[in-house]
Amino acid sequence: MTNEQQQLEALQEMRTMMKRSSRFLSLSGLSGIAAGTFALIGAAVAYLYLGSVQTSEFDYASRNTGKWGLDFVSFFLLDAGMVLFLALASGIFFTTRKARKENQPIWDHNSRQMLLNFFIPLVTGGLFCLIQVQQGNYELIAATTLLFYGMACVNAGKYTHRDIYYLGLCEIALGLVSALLHEHSLMLWAIGFGVLHILYGISMYVKYER
Repeated sequence: MTNEQQQLEALQEMRTMMKRSSRFLSLSGLSGIAAGTFALIGAAVAYLYLGSVQTSEFDYASRNTGKWGLDFVSFFLLDAGMVLFLALASGIFFTTRKARKENQPIWDHNSRQMLLNFFIPLVTGGLFCLIQVQQGNYELIAATTLLFYGMACVNAGKYTHRDIYYLGLCEIALGLVSALLHEHSLMLWAIGFGVLHILYGISMYVKYER
């Protein structure tokens, strides 16, 4: 090995160490795949409940039908809550497993910064959606979840893999489209939280974990 090659390897190692010291890099692509899968299942259950892929469903009779023993609001809170819980649980499991495998800290300054910047817009969006539900304004809830989740990913992308940042931009774009075409919001929600998560997860897994 030549001296020049040794210097290049040393420089690459220094860059890797600097990157690890400034970013949380233990996010697992498998958590994205799992989250996307759960989102698609949740969207499929919502489709069965509504009997339509279009959200003229929010129109109206379905709010009070009590199908499956649940009214419109109770069903969607339960469905969304289960998807969120399973996505977070799978994210914690796969990320913790990856961090331990790589002997990386799970809870440090970088992970705290990432989570803080992620959860501020996410919690804000969640509270805003609950306010809209309480006031009976349902039409833009799907778009709102996409927009605030996208902003959360953009925020968190400064402290982890750049892929999260680009995922956030895509979610924001879908949220804006959903706001314009809210009669198709269930389908757009499934694309944003389901398909995009799976594609992002596969990309992350191939790039960083294989």
